Amino acid sequence: MPASCEAIADILAWLEAVGEQQQWAMKQVFALSLSADEALTNIATHAMVPAGEPLQIWLSLGLMDDGPALCIADNGEAFDPTAKASAALVDSLDEAEAGGHGLRLMRHYLQRFEYQRMGGWNCLLMGVTDRSNAG
Repeated sequence: MPASCEAIADILAWLEAVGEQQQWAMKQVFALSLSADEALTNIATHAMVPAGEPLQIWLSLGLMDDGPALCIADNGEAFDPTAKASAALVDSLDEAEAGGHGLRLMRHYLQRFEYQRMGGWNCLLMGVTDRSNAG
């Protein structure tokens, strides 16, 4: 599908509908939705592709380990968000700088946050577990 800000709302609605249908924990659906929103917004806003090629995304949703996982792939230039540092915590909004705060949220909510570059595509795997079932 084409990557655009307009498509993000449809993708998030689809993700939430699947989560409800599969009876995933609300915390899992929230974590995946929040993380997907952040990743997709960054792709649609910042991804660069060679001239003349449209930016495309590919989604795959399923179960891994003990919870749902979403793979988001895009055909933009190589970019590994897992290698980037999260923004520093600050005491007030006045001290906050733009950038890196979405990564902090994703690292907080996701138990799997992995990147691979495969065949000209960025592949970001995001997974959540049901912590209430952890031993």
